[in-house]
Amino acid sequence: MPSFSIELDPATANFYAMIALHTGLSEERVLADALFKLAGELSLEALCKAKGSQSTL
Repeated sequence: MPSFSIELDPATANFYAMIALHTGLSEERVLADALFKLAGELSLEALCKAKGSQSTL
């Protein structure tokens, strides 16, 4: 599986570290899950917008 490196500002890093601590997951898993969920939400939003623009044609 491909691996990526990202830089986070200290407040964001601390936020994800606290979530990881409270859930018992690694910080990497928490970030991966958050990014995966965001990608799904953005994809769904784009599909809904595309469907809306097609119905007006």
